[in-house]
Amino acid sequence: MIDSWKTFLQTQGALIEGSAVLNYGDPAAERTAAASGTIVADLSQLGVIAFRGEETATFLQGQLTNDVRGLHADAAQWNGYCSPKGRLLGNFLVWRQDEDYCLQLSGDILAGVLKRLSMFILRAKVQSRDASDESVRLVVAGPQAQAAVAAAMGAVPDAAMRAASTGAGLVVRVGDDKFVLSVAPERAAAVWQALRPTATPVGAPVWDWLRLNAGIPMIVAATQEQFVPQMVNLEIIGGVSFQKGCYPGQEIVARSQYLGKLKRRMFLAHVDAEAAPGDSLYSADIEGQATGTVVNAAPAPSGGFDVLAVAQVESANTQTLHLKAADGATLSLKPLPYALPD
Repeated sequence: MIDSWKTFLQTQGALIEGSAVLNYGDPAAERTAAASGTIVADLSQLGVIAFRGEETATFLQGQLTNDVRGLHADAAQWNGYCSPKGRLLGNFLVWRQDEDYCLQLSGDILAGVLKRLSMFILRAKVQSRDASDESVRLVVAGPQAQAAVAAAMGAVPDAAMRAASTGAGLVVRVGDDKFVLSVAPERAAAVWQALRPTATPVGAPVWDWLRLNAGIPMIVAATQEQFVPQMVNLEIIGGVSFQKGCYPGQEIVARSQYLGKLKRRMFLAHVDAEAAPGDSLYSADIEGQATGTVVNAAPAPSGGFDVLAVAQVESANTQTLHLKAADGATLSLKPLPYALPD
């Protein structure tokens, strides 16, 4: 987190641990605000890897799951990076800003993903760097988000997964009422103050809750190399292209798509217990071994935790899922905002 930005947020009442804003003094009130109102959250807990150079699009096209060559300056996309075994090492929100292709990901995996991707640049005309502290990233969400962002930034994209460049930075629309802002550090305080009359400041856990309830997964250190992209519904949200050329793990990803029915999928659920990424799930039909894994978890406004979890489809549809043990807390499935394939 940029030191000057951290100091500013602390003047706004932020309790900060590492690079993450935990809350602004009343976590329960923040969760309530997210459930029914408009919020603004700092995204410094997420990192940004930036690539530039005349061969950047070609390089990333050969590494990531989505069609980077089709990413125009006024667009954004979800994307993933797989091991040779087709398991996700990370997933990203990708946009273009000035000369850079920017990949936003969980901060706890940035160093490893950057190192691994950089190894494959070889003689390509591409430069990579950790650009996390070159901008301030905010997210604004809720029924008044569009009006608030328009007032603070001067423009908003007209559709989801579109981007608009303004004098203050870049606006990426990631949903009907959700906007990610990449703001020049010297403009960040003014943008924040312009958003405040409409948006309630909330900590990172509250944004995590909104994001996971939108069915958007985030790979973190605890879940790296556990899922092929389809297990976390990455292709459903537009993060996988099946028409592009090869990339690490592409054959396995394609095989998962076209040969047979996927046995594990990501579900949204609620549990009246504390949950965390990497926690195991159990069901009576699979004795002695886990039937699934928590992908993401966040405290829910009504108490307990909401989770995104990958589980055996048959178990999720016919059995009761339990957290951490066969007799652990029961998960109650919730509808995702998109349909899963039959």
